[in-house]
Amino acid sequence: MLKKLIKLLSINELFANKIGDSKNIAQPLTTENKLHQTAKDLKEAGDQSLNANNLNQAAVLYKKSLEINPNQPAAYNNLGITLYHLNQLKEALASYDNAIALKPDFAYPYNNRGLVLNDLKRFNEALASYDRAIALNPDYAEAYYNQGIVLNNLQRLDETLASYDRAIALNPDYVQVYNNRGIVLRDLKRRDEALASYDRAIALKPDFAVAHNNRGIVLNDLERFDEALASYDRAITLKPDYAEAYNNRGFLLHDLKRPKQALASFDRAITLKPDYEFLYGHWLDTKMQLCDWNNYDNHVMQLAEKIKRHEKASSPFETLSQLDSRVLQKISAEIFVQSKYPADHALPKIPKRTMHDKIRIAYFSADFRNHPLSFLMAELFEIHDRSRFELTAFSFGPGTEDEMRSRVTAAFDQFIDVREHSDQEVALMARNLEIDIAIDLGGFTIGCRTDIFALRAAPIQVSYLGYLGTMGAEYIDYLIADATIIPQQHRQDYKEKIVYLPSYQVNDTKRIIADKVFTREELGLPPTGFVFCCFNNSYKINPNTFDSWMRILRQVKGSVLWLLGENESVITNLRAEATLRGIDARRLVFAQRVPLAEYLARYRIADLFLDTLPYNAGTTASDALWVGLPVLTHMGNTFAGRVAASLLNAIHLPELITTTQEEYETLAITLATQAEKLMQIKQKLAANRLTTPLFDTQQFRQHIENAYVQMYERYQADLMPDHIDVKNIVN
Repeated sequence: MLKKLIKLLSINELFANKIGDSKNIAQPLTTENKLHQTAKDLKEAGDQSLNANNLNQAAVLYKKSLEINPNQPAAYNNLGITLYHLNQLKEALASYDNAIALKPDFAYPYNNRGLVLNDLKRFNEALASYDRAIALNPDYAEAYYNQGIVLNNLQRLDETLASYDRAIALNPDYVQVYNNRGIVLRDLKRRDEALASYDRAIALKPDFAVAHNNRGIVLNDLERFDEALASYDRAITLKPDYAEAYNNRGFLLHDLKRPKQALASFDRAITLKPDYEFLYGHWLDTKMQLCDWNNYDNHVMQLAEKIKRHEKASSPFETLSQLDSRVLQKISAEIFVQSKYPADHALPKIPKRTMHDKIRIAYFSADFRNHPLSFLMAELFEIHDRSRFELTAFSFGPGTEDEMRSRVTAAFDQFIDVREHSDQEVALMARNLEIDIAIDLGGFTIGCRTDIFALRAAPIQVSYLGYLGTMGAEYIDYLIADATIIPQQHRQDYKEKIVYLPSYQVNDTKRIIADKVFTREELGLPPTGFVFCCFNNSYKINPNTFDSWMRILRQVKGSVLWLLGENESVITNLRAEATLRGIDARRLVFAQRVPLAEYLARYRIADLFLDTLPYNAGTTASDALWVGLPVLTHMGNTFAGRVAASLLNAIHLPELITTTQEEYETLAITLATQAEKLMQIKQKLAANRLTTPLFDTQQFRQHIENAYVQMYERYQADLMPDHIDVKNIVN
């Protein structure tokens, strides 16, 4: 997932470029006596030291000059510059205040004072200081530029843009402004204009590595991937130690399904900057996608230690597949939210609304298309009770015009494509529609727009299905689960209030299984022998799970393990790992991706689905069960590690839930070697398939709608969100 990696040019860097103007700032002394001449000489020596970046010496010289003659506003201003670069912010602020006290119409210290206040996150005071500098000098381009930076920090994006435009009007060659202007335009989803702004910055300064990097980001947004990659490469050529460009390049390569190259890019970024925010988790996750387990246990231990120390080590999504710990996953989510998506109070509090005739539900997602999320939810969208609920979709994913997109679009009362709208615009749109309940179907997955929820799109905000864990955010009121996934004793490890449905995962009973009958030969499987399978993504497979699988294969003679061959590295690495464990690499068979209906039909060839831990199968498990293939799971301690158990309970097959690795392996071997026992399981699955909650979408619809009603009634009664337990409805 491409994160918000664009960074405003450092105000320190900006002002470092202006140190050479310090002599112009200085005001001539009118008193020519010897004492004042000494003060003047000391001040000029301080200017020379400041220009030479001898900051400590400059500070000493300015202070000596001011001891002799304290009536020097320029010396106080330049001392403030020096102290600012020494990171003595309070002292710098006092020095600027002294300059202003001596010369109230002195514009420069007002601007410089704003820099300090911005760094202290006293944004409104900084803004007032810039406003005063501009009032004193309406042609002060740098003050407009810095004013724009503060307005951006306040998320007043339209005003930010106006400030940058004014700075450019005053100085058409102001290269840094074009770069920062591009950042704001991207945030406003005006991507073509952002690209033009970066191009202008680069035309003015062809070696401007930051602009090349940011240009790559917006080209990636525009899905002009080859050009984006070229921009990152150019940034790196210009600045070989540019960790951010390597990081962004890694994300692009990851999204292009080139994980080996992505890993090389992340390797370089982490070498250049070992504490790069949230990079360690991305790096480790990319290794997992390649099934590169070199030093795996140590890497996971380091990840856990970093999170315990509250370091910005990993985005929460990566922790789901690495750590079987609710506590660490919650800490990770809270760190990430506070850093990337803190509660945003730019919009006023939503006023209390009177009760609508129909509860207004909005689903937000980047995945209203051929995607596992829509494969699960499409039927629910279609059968929601329109006499009680009004449905809106906010779509911000790729504009793919595929079969599922058409189906989902038709299911909603309103389907709104908000790709070209800023987060604030989307939140305001939801507010203007008076949405009662906003459901985030993405969480921290690819394409998420968490800032929409940070701004409060609706008075009630809910997380469901896409992200399997706590979001750690105060503005997500409810998390939908069931008692298997989150037992009551686990509640303290979730920020949200828990909505307990009788069965957690919705399913689409209209999923078509192709009529095609595959042969073992055409799938690369041997003509005989038991077929274990797991079509989970490769990042969910870790050495501990693989150890279990190899021990199972060793005990079940002639058996094979059928996996998804996502890339050549996965195939090569897993076969090498099998060989290391004494298993013939030919007993690992790899399938390629095929259309959904054929993918489902392919399950008929397998005998038993083996689940992964700590990140279980979700959609893949329900796919297998839908076709009639038993799923064996090892239940873990986290939301993501208990989903398959939830599905099995919902289809009344608890006998396939194990709680230890030994129990998991023993049951797999038993089912593979005792044909009658496996047949009993398959017969029970066939009988339960359409008679139990897992695939009863109508009953699920009643349950989730009951939850929505209870949330809404609490809101209307002025009650705070609380845990909700939806009782089973018998049709």
